[in-house]
Amino acid sequence: MDVSQDTIFALAIAWAVVTVVLICLVIYRITLESHEDDQIFLTSGEDGLANEQRVLVARINKLSKPITLLIIVSSALLVVTGGLWLWQGFKSF
Repeated sequence: MDVSQDTIFALAIAWAVVTVVLICLVIYRITLESHEDDQIFLTSGEDGLANEQRVLVARINKLSKPITLLIIVSSALLVVTGGLWLWQGFKSF
């Protein structure tokens, strides 16, 4: 199995792109979570605030699947890239 430097470089670029997207989504989720209130004591006149919190929680929950998927893809790309890099190093040793 012959692995070129271009293949390893392309995998490293793909890992970097996926990881940057992952970091951006995590930062966005943290920003949303900072606006979320743990407990709200509302009267009947403040239903708009309750709806706002429900929408916020729905957004946070919606982000969990893409973040999990990106963690898996980023980890797999890192392992494959590192493995190919080590394989090429051992082959040329």
